[in-house]
Amino acid sequence: MIEFHNVSKRYPNGYEALTRVSLQVGEGEMVFLTGHSGAGKSTLMKLIMLMERPSQGQVVVGGRNLDRLRPNQIPFHRRQVGVVFQNHQLLFDRSVFDNVALPLQIAGVHPREIGRRVRASLDKVGLLDHERANPITLSGGEQQRVGIARAVVNKPPVLLADEPTGNLDPDLSSDIMKLFCEFNQVGVTVLIASHDWSLIRSVGARVLTLEQGQLTHDGALQ
Repeated sequence: MIEFHNVSKRYPNGYEALTRVSLQVGEGEMVFLTGHSGAGKSTLMKLIMLMERPSQGQVVVGGRNLDRLRPNQIPFHRRQVGVVFQNHQLLFDRSVFDNVALPLQIAGVHPREIGRRVRASLDKVGLLDHERANPITLSGGEQQRVGIARAVVNKPPVLLADEPTGNLDPDLSSDIMKLFCEFNQVGVTVLIASHDWSLIRSVGARVLTLEQGQLTHDGALQ
């Protein structure tokens, strides 16, 4: 589902964020991405989202070589990749419903279908009764669940999460991780960047570790 073939990423200032990284994440697999700040985790995810392009090598997602995508194909690719951010990136001038609906509105989905899919996503994360609320009135854990609902409302086959539990207490973190496991159990490929070793151990999934832009570990947590 996700393949990196000898991928390097060097920025214009000369900083090399990734160096000859090769890896594979299979369809329907759940994988954690670890490493210290600056190790290259965010860059790796940006390459999957096509927010960045590699300086060398190939990135393949869902059988598509991202380097060969034409500009008009990029929006379709991004609809295939749901993204959950640490700081939610919600719009506080809109309701919970409207935040989750935004990707569907951008994609031109019919309003009736938008309503059905938004409510299904909110129901999945346990927030159906909060659809009219402003996100600023919700707790941190609830805001993160709104972000998850928005990420999966397009039913993407790939779900990326960048430190999704970084600002949450252990109990809320566990609840959020259970949601990711549930999505994975229905076939979604899940890649989570995290430093939360206790949660990673509790899930028992495969771990990829980056150090100074290089892949240094691929397998079970040591």
